[in-house]
Amino acid sequence: MPDTTPTGLTRLAFGGDYNPEQWPETVWHEDVRLMREAGVTMVSVGIFSWALLEPSPGEFDFGWLDRLLDLLHENGIRVGLGTPTVAPPAWFYREHPDALPVTADGTRYEFGSRGAICHSNTDYRSAAAAITTQLATRYGDHPALALWHVHNEYGVPVSACYCESCAAHFRRRLVATYGTVEQLNEAWGTAFWGQRYTDFAQINPPRVTPTAGNPTQALDYKRFTDATIRENFVRERDILHRLSPGVPVTTNFMTALSQCDSIDYWAWGREVDLVTNDHYLITDGRRTHVNLAMAADITRSVAGGAPWLLLEHSTSGVNWQPRNPAKAPGQMARNSLGHVARGSDGAMFFQWRQSRRGAEKFHSAMLPHGGTDTRVWREVVELGAAVDSLSAIRGTRTQADVAVLWDWQSWWAQNLQWRPSEDHDPRERADAFYEALYDRHLTVDFAHPEADLSAYPLVVVPALYLMTEAAGNNLREYVENGGTLVVSYFSGIVDEHDAVHEGPHPGALRDVLGLTVEEFSPLLKDERIRITGPDGSELSGDVWSEFVVPRGAETVWTYADGLAAGHPAITRHRLGEGSAWYVSTRLDVHGLDALLGWAADDARIAPRADLPHDVEVVRRTGESGTFLFVINHSALDAKVPLEAHGTELLTGERAAGHLGVPAGAVRVVRLDG
Repeated sequence: MPDTTPTGLTRLAFGGDYNPEQWPETVWHEDVRLMREAGVTMVSVGIFSWALLEPSPGEFDFGWLDRLLDLLHENGIRVGLGTPTVAPPAWFYREHPDALPVTADGTRYEFGSRGAICHSNTDYRSAAAAITTQLATRYGDHPALALWHVHNEYGVPVSACYCESCAAHFRRRLVATYGTVEQLNEAWGTAFWGQRYTDFAQINPPRVTPTAGNPTQALDYKRFTDATIRENFVRERDILHRLSPGVPVTTNFMTALSQCDSIDYWAWGREVDLVTNDHYLITDGRRTHVNLAMAADITRSVAGGAPWLLLEHSTSGVNWQPRNPAKAPGQMARNSLGHVARGSDGAMFFQWRQSRRGAEKFHSAMLPHGGTDTRVWREVVELGAAVDSLSAIRGTRTQADVAVLWDWQSWWAQNLQWRPSEDHDPRERADAFYEALYDRHLTVDFAHPEADLSAYPLVVVPALYLMTEAAGNNLREYVENGGTLVVSYFSGIVDEHDAVHEGPHPGALRDVLGLTVEEFSPLLKDERIRITGPDGSELSGDVWSEFVVPRGAETVWTYADGLAAGHPAITRHRLGEGSAWYVSTRLDVHGLDALLGWAADDARIAPRADLPHDVEVVRRTGESGTFLFVINHSALDAKVPLEAHGTELLTGERAAGHLGVPAGAVRVVRLDG
């Protein structure tokens, strides 16, 4: 069984994607010298190199890669070797144009970008297996090899294909899933609008239709797409396991909800040997460090709490957003060590040397166009030394305080056509609840709705439109056994087939919440409503309201205006040893903080008022000790209380009582004992 950590790597991973094929070989020796100066321990190689490795069908050229891997090994730099299957060569598409994906409206993409792949195409599958076999046979025991990196960022820029090959593949999956067309008709609700099928051969992918199509068909196609892509990963992974035993195999995820919405990472996390992730700041005016923390927490959760690896992020600006600002001085270190605090055993970048040509020539890199006399390079060298000083944390685990439930399949279902309000965005609710927990200085694990939740005093459900009966029973058991649950509106509504649970809303959550919802009453654009508490205080909501009927729950806050005036807005249900809170409108930041404060009191989570705003404190612990990461994102110096003495690893200073953290700085204390 392969290890789950990069082979032969004794320190944290530090480095990035290395694309030496873009440069003359005379540059390679300079690259390696500068890598050593920067403290690089590992690089990713060969991810987009298929056209060089196999310049014509069945003819391979490995000479340049032989020389490169030998050079890296001689200089003590480990290698994550890519299978280049994200970018088939031009000759392949010339011979197999049907391997290019087709959109729902029938448009076939052209060669000239990346990731333009029909994952059902048998010619692509055969060619991908062949190049993977060649690489594994040649380099499976190379002394520089630390990790196999399959493909690149599955699911982006395109995941679904709607061609005839995919149609046939989809039908085979439906037969395996439902057995008979009668069972499919029942699951899909095809009695509606006369959509009934009498043969699986009549079924196509959910291509463009005059109006809304069958939502369960669309949901099943999303599942099919994800599973088909995953089949191709597993095929390459199994080749590598067979020919390169003991070397871990991964592929780089994009778990941030801002970056990929077509992959069920709960399923993918079970298939890789080591969970790795790419993360890029979305500079849309939000607090980017909160999105970063959330992505890192999701990635760690997909890894089951085990250490994972940040395989890509940027040293400064990216190139693909409408506006691509540079990172502020010190931000690169805060970003990198923020991922490390939340479970990454290293910090890798895209890419090592900034490209002069191609679509990403303005994407920042470890070695910029300006060379070594630049701020970015100096910060890279400083960060390399900092990462090296933290090697003792390898293998430790981040400790979480609370859980947030999230399910990619529920997100897919929620985002299908014709929902009660286009203003309700499950990602926005997940972001909002996460930010409120972050500002209460609580570290979050994400969990699947059917996962064991017994370790968490507080569980939050920001948006789970689709919820199975098993998930509903899981949450009821959690509360009965003493847990505190917080649920936001439009959750628990449908089952795994997008069918409304029988009986009143909220279906799978009726019993645990102790209420029913007679009717949704979404609000008009920019409409706001007031809700009042028992002491006369007010909170504000928008987007959504409901006619809630308590069935055992107590009314805590009430709608003061709108169609639901006089009806409960926030309820609390004591069930067994625990309690379940429900909020039926979209609360603003102030309201979310108040709600989570009440729930935290129920869960006996003590407030952390002694921690400054935008100063995150995260703990990693394991056999090598307990490590406290303090990251100051604010413009003010901060003091953070310490419960024990320790040594600050980045400066070597002793710390006791309080830890001083300058504005924009990071400190990591190894606690005594």
